[in-house]
Amino acid sequence: MLRWLIGGGREPQGLAEKSSVQTVGEEQTQNPYTELLVLKGHQDIVRFLVQIDDCRFASAGDDGIVCLWNAQTGEKLFELHGHTHKITAIAPFSSSDAFEEKRHLIITASADRTVIVWDCTSGRQVQKVSCFHSTVKCLTVLQRLDVWLSGGSDLCVWNRKLDLLCKTSHLTDAVIFRLTDSNNESEGWNVLEVKRLVDHQDNILSLVSVNDLTFVTGSHVGELIVWDALDWTKQASECNFWDSSVHPDVQPEIKLSQSPNETSVQHLTSDEEYVFAAVGKGIYVYNLQMKCVIACQRTAHDSSVLHIEKLPNRQLISCSEDGSVRIWELREKQQLPAEPVPTGFFNMWGFGRANKQANQAAKKMQENTPIYFLELVGDLIGHSSAVQMFLYFGELGLATCSADHLIILWKDGERESSLRSLTLFQKLAQNGDLQLKL
Repeated sequence: MLRWLIGGGREPQGLAEKSSVQTVGEEQTQNPYTELLVLKGHQDIVRFLVQIDDCRFASAGDDGIVCLWNAQTGEKLFELHGHTHKITAIAPFSSSDAFEEKRHLIITASADRTVIVWDCTSGRQVQKVSCFHSTVKCLTVLQRLDVWLSGGSDLCVWNRKLDLLCKTSHLTDAVIFRLTDSNNESEGWNVLEVKRLVDHQDNILSLVSVNDLTFVTGSHVGELIVWDALDWTKQASECNFWDSSVHPDVQPEIKLSQSPNETSVQHLTSDEEYVFAAVGKGIYVYNLQMKCVIACQRTAHDSSVLHIEKLPNRQLISCSEDGSVRIWELREKQQLPAEPVPTGFFNMWGFGRANKQANQAAKKMQENTPIYFLELVGDLIGHSSAVQMFLYFGELGLATCSADHLIILWKDGERESSLRSLTLFQKLAQNGDLQLKL
């Protein structure tokens, strides 16, 4: 584990030179992450990070190893071996039995066609399933029902003891399923197909649940669709991701190209008011009530944005294939008073009078509609290869994982300095070396 102090925006040698993306400058006054811890525990690409509790997280990747870490100190707590190929999915699974002490478990799936349940407290393997006919590509825990699901060529439902409750096979399309628990013990659990999502023109790459009533999907060709979670109907959609006719005063030149690499919706996140979409190299902010994009940075990074997350404040964090992690803030643009339309040729011939009422209505709507933009406030340079994802731990900082085999803990420099000073004063007081002078 290495501890570095970092300055403003200096780039380590070996990283590609930045091109047309926004730069924040040397003095990053709004970026708190001025210290970092480099964690070494993997021998290949680190693709996954999952939070276990308030101060622990797990990492996994192509070396088939699972590492458990302390988010405060960077200490490696356990190194878990059990898979023989790369890990393809990971999910936390905490016990919900009120009569027993809460246990923190994690489930991992691998290209070796196995799934393993681990105990995060002891670091031991609890159970292993090896009955899969293909690689499990995703894992989802339904905590309220105390079951978990594995997805690949089959959709399987399991209980905590790893008993297979039910399954459905041959998944090729995007399908909505309903999981039912029959009161008849002989029938047990069942998976029912409710609807096939056929509105997208290409493969769905990302999905986010906004609330109990709404979810959003994004596709390979840059389509974003808002769905009703009760009747599975389409509420709204966005294909161009920036229509200059809606906000003529805000970056009207920005239009997504039609290249699949530029338009793929790689990741979605939401705070119930907005949906934040990682589209190609850019970031787009979609207002769910207005049903339109209200702000964007088309070239937020030099390469594809892989992961984004909204922080409790109005800030947003993104990471990319270019090895950078960037902090953005959604701000409202100060609008200047509209200039009066001069009388001229068109008014002289009466063309202006016919559109006077329409122009006044458009002007009023424009004045009442706030204009937003994404401002770059922090640029975290530490990884030398693609940053796969990150975890936000509040005051404990930010954890990122990368194809460079490293995990970095980004720390609030002022907080860490205060903690070190406090520890020093406590030690001096205990040793009697600190004397108060009246």
